[in-house]
Amino acid sequence: MDNVLGLLRIRVKRGVKLAVRDVRSSDPYVVVKMGKQKLKTRVIRKDINPEWNEDLALSIMDPNVPIKLIVYDHDTFSKDDKMGNAEIEITSFLEAMKMNLQGLPSGTVVKRILPSRQNCLSEESCITWTGGKVVQDIVLRLRNVERGEVEVQLNWIEIPGSEGI
Repeated sequence: MDNVLGLLRIRVKRGVKLAVRDVRSSDPYVVVKMGKQKLKTRVIRKDINPEWNEDLALSIMDPNVPIKLIVYDHDTFSKDDKMGNAEIEITSFLEAMKMNLQGLPSGTVVKRILPSRQNCLSEESCITWTGGKVVQDIVLRLRNVERGEVEVQLNWIEIPGSEGI
């Protein structure tokens, strides 16, 4: 593995008030893309408030490449419908990873990121030092859709032999 800084674990927690794409509901799943990498959650049937709680891991080579998240509605007989998309910037998360946080009490907020036109946050996102790890909880407002949010959590996984941050 050349130039891999480490793995970013993205826990896709849940969708909130996702758009209806079938008659009364949707069968949502999430695709996470970064560069050439593409990962998917499982499909949750007939639920516009799905709980995935699924961990996906991306190899991070370039921290400036945004992570794209696209929600789809699974259809058996036709092309899956898009149900919105969002981007996750990981530069603040990686900056927090570089800080010396050892000795801080668990649950300490290291950085707060406010929603803005430049990001997809629907509320303030906190990067915290929790249980000896840097964790970021994010609520993303989906774009290009009438409504819907996806909650994710970022964690870093060190790879032995990788360059590190």
